[in-house]
Amino acid sequence: MRKNRKKAPHPASLRSATRPARGQDGCSWRQSLIRVQGRGRLSQSIVPPGGTAYEEDVTASLARLKQRPFAMAEPERLRAREAALRTVDVESRGLQLLREALTGEFGESFDHAIDEIRRAKGRIIVSGMGKSGHIGRKIAATFASTGTPAFFVHPAEASHGDLGMVTADDVILALSWSGETAELGDIIHFSRRFSVPLIAVTAKPDSTLARAADVALVLPGAEEACPHGLAPTTSTVMQLSIGDALAVALLESRGFTARDFRDFHPGGKLGARLLCVDTLMHAGEDMPVVALGASMAEVILAISGKRMGCVAVVDGEGRLAGIVTDGDLRRKMSADIMDQPLESVMTANPLTVPSGALASSALEIMNSRKVTVLFVVADGKPVGAVHIHDILRAGVA
Repeated sequence: MRKNRKKAPHPASLRSATRPARGQDGCSWRQSLIRVQGRGRLSQSIVPPGGTAYEEDVTASLARLKQRPFAMAEPERLRAREAALRTVDVESRGLQLLREALTGEFGESFDHAIDEIRRAKGRIIVSGMGKSGHIGRKIAATFASTGTPAFFVHPAEASHGDLGMVTADDVILALSWSGETAELGDIIHFSRRFSVPLIAVTAKPDSTLARAADVALVLPGAEEACPHGLAPTTSTVMQLSIGDALAVALLESRGFTARDFRDFHPGGKLGARLLCVDTLMHAGEDMPVVALGASMAEVILAISGKRMGCVAVVDGEGRLAGIVTDGDLRRKMSADIMDQPLESVMTANPLTVPSGALASSALEIMNSRKVTVLFVVADGKPVGAVHIHDILRAGVA
């Protein structure tokens, strides 16, 4: 017959039975709140709640935390500013070296890179690893927003299927300061195998990337702003600068305008600044207009009915001859104003803006000339009227 033996308790239950509940013994989450300032280790005087040492330790720790200065001391502040100035100086020297290089052999390579990109029927495929990759993403975004279709392909993802995004009509722009980034190997091999033009941005002319490229943009060697010479600082600034240089050179060579930029950037404050007056103006039946020779009654009805505060006066060919504003009427007010000819009240050769002008340009004219309405003209004929309120409501300021 088997004897009934009491089951031995599980070690975990023994621990839980002898240990107070979490948060009640000063040994769990509370310990993390009473670290000794600046040392990163728990105080040795912690005892369960109710102990005098525990209470004294918490009180002392909290008091030290309250006394800890959140602002830097003056010597630390000066050292931080010196580091900032030194960083800007070092990076500025790197950009100066890049500028000097553009006047020599590097400039010729830059020209070849522009020609290669302009010949391409497809897009620019930008790639890079690490900090070069981050810079590459920005370069691709700048290309895309300035009329040169481009996107970024991560080198590691390219090796796992994203090479299928690249076609023979594209151009690859690969960034690597050392030119020996292992992750770029498959992209380089793909470009050579399928005759996809390859432009390299590197600092090493004898590197694997530079030797394989159709065009090698070899950046001049420069000191990193990092005091250890390790963190990419000056090098990334130079990469970003040459990317911007390529984008600006391409947009100028293609005649890319602010209106074109508006098509690619309709949102945000920048998009509002690039709005054209044509999208905001009152046109057709909403535009206040009368013909030369109209009576003053017709003028007043047009000003009041369209609520623009003015009316355009056109000749027999529909060209703008002048305008009449409510201010003109007040200045000319007299007992016989209704019998006066229109020409005696109107302002000839009024301020106008051409069709297609930026709303920001119109706003600048309004502010500088103290007017609230401008007529939009095409071939000398008014096609609409834009009010300052229309511009401000659109977010142009």
